Amino acid sequence: MNKWKVAFFVLIGSIILFITIFIFWAISPSEEVPIPSENAVNPSDSVFLVETTAEDVEKIAMKYLTDELNNPSLPIDIIVDKAIRLNSELTIFGVTVPFSMEFEPTVNEDGNIQLKQTEVNVGKLNIPPITVLKLMNDAVQFPVWIIVRPNEEEIFLDLSRLTLLSGSRVRAKEIDLENNRILLEVIIPNE
Repeated sequence: MNKWKVAFFVLIGSIILFITIFIFWAISPSEEVPIPSENAVNPSDSVFLVETTAEDVEKIAMKYLTDELNNPSLPIDIIVDKAIRLNSELTIFGVTVPFSMEFEPTVNEDGNIQLKQTEVNVGKLNIPPITVLKLMNDAVQFPVWIIVRPNEEEIFLDLSRLTLLSGSRVRAKEIDLENNRILLEVIIPNE
């Protein structure tokens, strides 16, 4: 057998092996990420109730993400309307593919927010939501207060870990996107 045939078959074998490993990695379940459950209010703290709109939350979310990720040209766009929509792009095999995901927000008893995925669009590809979340989690180093949970098809916003000025914290009380009403508690420590 001539050396070019051997080189060709080695190259084809390497490409097939790489694609197989990538597909196996993309469809394998990711590790389970637990939800933290501590956001208690100290009785001596001052609590302010703040009502805001979806437009303001959209601006604040983009500001915090840009600051936390230290990337002013972040390819992520967040739109808050009747649902929360995240638009971005993934690079797969050197090809940039636009994607969008839609989430339904819920507030848990600790005042944190769970964004349950309801829709995903990845260019013209049919990619499962778990894979998109896993790729996004591996591609972007999110701040500690954003927990991507691919197996549960959700993003968890641990507001108790969100750092504000003077040690203040924030908790969500209610998210009603249909009526454009979002209630937050700002907790300011008095000690």
